[in-house]
Amino acid sequence: MGLFDKIRNEFIDIIEWVDSSTDTIVWKFPRYQNEIKMNSKLTVRESQRAVFMNEGTIADIFTPGMYTLTTQNMPLMTTLKGWKYGFNSPFKADVFFVSMRQFINQKWGTRNPIMLRDAEFGPIRIRAFGSFAFRVKDPGVFIKEVAATNPEFSVDAVNEQLRNLAVSRGMDAIAEARIPVLDLAANYDEVSLKITDKIKAEFNELGLELTKFLIENISLPQEVEAALDKRSSMGIVGNLGAYAQYQAANAMEQAAANPAGGLAGAGLGAGLGMAVGGQMGNIFQPNYVQGNPNAPQGQAYQGAAGANDGPPPLPAATAYFAAIDGKQAGPYTIEQLSQLVSAGTINAQSQLWKKGMPNWAAASTITELSDIFNNMPPPIPGA
Repeated sequence: MGLFDKIRNEFIDIIEWVDSSTDTIVWKFPRYQNEIKMNSKLTVRESQRAVFMNEGTIADIFTPGMYTLTTQNMPLMTTLKGWKYGFNSPFKADVFFVSMRQFINQKWGTRNPIMLRDAEFGPIRIRAFGSFAFRVKDPGVFIKEVAATNPEFSVDAVNEQLRNLAVSRGMDAIAEARIPVLDLAANYDEVSLKITDKIKAEFNELGLELTKFLIENISLPQEVEAALDKRSSMGIVGNLGAYAQYQAANAMEQAAANPAGGLAGAGLGAGLGMAVGGQMGNIFQPNYVQGNPNAPQGQAYQGAAGANDGPPPLPAATAYFAAIDGKQAGPYTIEQLSQLVSAGTINAQSQLWKKGMPNWAAASTITELSDIFNNMPPPIPGA
């Protein structure tokens, strides 16, 4: 510092801090050799405090206002310097301005998943993140415990420690709340208050005040969320038997738009859908046993081993294949063939085949199908 700067600083009589930043907590007033004249003017703005430190000891703390520095309004400094008779020469002191504003939107979050024990799912891992706000509560304590004699101290210098406190104590509070994972989203406010109460004391030890703590999201691992999505889908479907019948009805509607073999396929699909629907519906009945819906719950089905086990299964219906539009279609039961005849899809000359027949044959030459064509009315005269 040159001679001119020294002389200029010696005549500075106003001590103030115009804060143009958004993240500065502590700022030291620059002064040549820390010398301050008696009767200098001190301006402390709203949301500021001015802390005077003499030889490493915090002396006077000034609240917002304008002051003329004299021994009368600096009682602690006067005691430290031994000015019993109002000594008026320049004195040395460090002046720190401390911002008392709120520092909002400070982010916190878990770097790694946190293991919790959930009443419904058992051990489970979660991630959480959110934001918090704080401000200086006691400037003297904050300078002694955190800022020390740094000429400038910003939010970044203390944010890491505050985030660690938020995550560590916050996860403890979530675990102690014993709120089911699926209900956490509906209790963010309640959990946030618990976390605030848990970590306020540790902020106070640093001379800080936690003014707001918010949880923005608590999430589960992707594979767990995927399993929950499937579980939700099953809940939306509801009755699986009714769902299977609904699917079969859709298949019939689509088959009706396909005149070539579609009707018979729809009939088969409808029958299959009804059978599956009934079977699925029975599975969820309390007394259902696979293979024997009437058996008491817990009783194994023995099949046809004994005479008293019920009637034997019905013989399988004869299945026919048909040549429709030059392509093989089927297999069809006799009832389905009757529907195809009624729809005009096949006629007496259509080629059919079933297991055991050496070759394809006209439908009219197959004895068991004669009733299908005998029930059909003759052609309309002149048509």
